[in-house]
Amino acid sequence: MDWTDRHCRYFHRLIAPGILLYTEMVAAQALIHGDVARHLDFDAREHPVALQLGGSEPSELAMAARLGERWGYDEINLNCGCPSERVQRGSFGACLMAEPELVARCVDAMREAVTLPVTVKHRIGIDRHEDYGFMRDFVGTLAQAGCQTFIVHARNAWLKGLSPKENREVPPLRYDLVFRLKREFPELEIVLNGGITSFDEVDRILRELDGVMWGREAYHNPYKLAQVGSRVYGRTSAPRSRSEIVSLMVDYCRRYLAEDQRPGPQLRHVVRHMLGLYTGCPGARTWRRTLSDPRRLAQNDVALLEEAHREVSEAILASGFAESA
Repeated sequence: MDWTDRHCRYFHRLIAPGILLYTEMVAAQALIHGDVARHLDFDAREHPVALQLGGSEPSELAMAARLGERWGYDEINLNCGCPSERVQRGSFGACLMAEPELVARCVDAMREAVTLPVTVKHRIGIDRHEDYGFMRDFVGTLAQAGCQTFIVHARNAWLKGLSPKENREVPPLRYDLVFRLKREFPELEIVLNGGITSFDEVDRILRELDGVMWGREAYHNPYKLAQVGSRVYGRTSAPRSRSEIVSLMVDYCRRYLAEDQRPGPQLRHVVRHMLGLYTGCPGARTWRRTLSDPRRLAQNDVALLEEAHREVSEAILASGFAESA
C-alpha cells in the first residue's frame, strides 16, 4: 500500500514490457463506498495489471471484483498476506489464513462475479503456526473453491509484536515449503515471493515453480527489471535505456500535471517512485537528492526531473560508466 500506485506501475512498465504488475491493496469497502475512479483508474499502457483487493465479506468482494473487471483489469487478487494491525482490524490480510473456509467463500463469490482469473497471495503461516500442514490445508481448501494461482510470500506473518517492515525481514524465509507445495499440488500455479534479489535465484526457482514475484527489489532497484526480457523470456531486443525512460517519464509528468482533474496533482507523487532508477551508477546520490528537494518539488515544475537527468548524465559521462541493463 502506498507503493505500487498507478504512477509507479507506469514507470515500471516502461522498464519491463510484458511483466504482470499488481496494484497496491485496495479495500473492497473503499470501492463500494468511496471514489471508485480514484482507486481504479490506470493507464492502458500498464497492461497486464492485476487488481489486489482486501476484504473478508464475500458479497463485498464480489462487488469490488465486478468493478475491477469493468475498469479493465486483467486479474483479481485477494490479499491474505498483509500483517499490519490496521488491516487486521478490518478482518482481512494475513489473519484470514486462520479462516480458510471463509476465504474459500470469498474466492467462490468473486469467481461467480467475474470472468477474470481470481488469485490469492498469502504467507506460509501465521504467528507460530510453522508446520507445513497449515499452509497445505489453506491452499487445498481454496483450490476446491476454484482458485488455481497462489502467490506465496515464503515467511510466516506475525500478527502481534512485529511491524509490517519487520514482518518482511524477521520471520525466516522457507522456500522449501513452497517447493513442497508445488510438488503436492502440481496442477496449481505456484509463484514465489520474498527475499529474491538475483536472476541466478530466479533461474533456480523457475526450475521448480511457475513464477517469481519481486516487491522491494523491483521498487528500490527498478532498472533490474530491464533484464527480465532477456533473462526470463529470452527476448533479444534491447531494453530501453535509463535516459529513454526518463524522457518518457517527463512526458508522462507533463500530461499528469496538465490533465489530472482531481485535486492536487503533484510532481512528487510521480518522481518518488523513480529515486532508485540510477542505483549503482555514478551520480545516483545527486539524482536522489535533486528529486527529493521539497522546495523544488513544491513548484510542480517538470524541469526538476530534466535537471536531475542532466546531472546524473554528466556524472556517468565523466566516469566512463557503461549504461546498460
